[in-house]
Amino acid sequence: MAILAWLRLLRLPNHATAAADVLAGFLICSQARILELPQPVLWWALAAGVCLYAAGMVLNDVFDYELDRLERPERPLPTGIISVRTAATVGYALLAMGSVLACIAAFISHQPAVALIGAALTLAIWTYDRHAKQTAFGPAFMGICRTLNWLLGMAAAGGPAMPEQWLLPIGMGMYVTGITLYARDEASRSRIATLVVATLLMLAGLTTTGAYAYCLATKGGGSAWLTAGRLDSWMLLWCVLSISILLRAVLGIIDPSPSRVRAAVGNAIMSIITLDAVLVLSSCSEQWAIVVILLLAPFLFGRQLVSVT
Repeated sequence: MAILAWLRLLRLPNHATAAADVLAGFLICSQARILELPQPVLWWALAAGVCLYAAGMVLNDVFDYELDRLERPERPLPTGIISVRTAATVGYALLAMGSVLACIAAFISHQPAVALIGAALTLAIWTYDRHAKQTAFGPAFMGICRTLNWLLGMAAAGGPAMPEQWLLPIGMGMYVTGITLYARDEASRSRIATLVVATLLMLAGLTTTGAYAYCLATKGGGSAWLTAGRLDSWMLLWCVLSISILLRAVLGIIDPSPSRVRAAVGNAIMSIITLDAVLVLSSCSEQWAIVVILLLAPFLFGRQLVSVT
């Protein structure tokens, strides 16, 4: 029971999305074409990103303890299975560990930006959990955290090196801002206006991120998919994936019940891994895209044990 409670507190499945972002950012800036053992810096950056994500999940519940006692009494802290003090200790330890790991990644890669981004991500996570979550700026802070997580992987590879690469962290940040806003009232019946704005933000994020492949193709760059004139095929794949995400969001607007909204949020979170894999496909070999999408396996397995929201 205690182990399951910790898995719920950590929201274990979602860690795969954090790993996918760091991995995708690193691969795209490295323009990896051959499937081979990655550089050591990637492992340190991955560990930093996952630790910081885990810290955010734990501290989220620590600072939401009083609210969860009323709205989500089944959560691990309100039930008393895990004490608030223990959770806070673990959360801050993970936050510190993530920062240290980012510094190690910066040292071995000779990229000081990795340490700076790690510090910025640490501050953004704490600010969101402690101060911003219940304010109008909460969703934007969550989007900033996702943007910084992408940049953590990109900086470890010396990027972003091209102007269009900035579309990736910015677009994914917008997308996650939309998801966070969409999920804001999931414990009760959501407001339709909020869901509409959130869905439009997700659409804007998907459009911004997808524009990266178009910009890359017009410059004659990218993977074999783009250089072989398959931009249309890539765009079709991106559009199909985007429509599948947005359709679930629209269904939540039609019926804003907690179960329908949570289903849309869970689908949007899971799709982060698939989106990252398709983005990798635009710049790297198909083998690396497969490596990224394989992160769906731990996500789906973990979802059988605990909720992603």
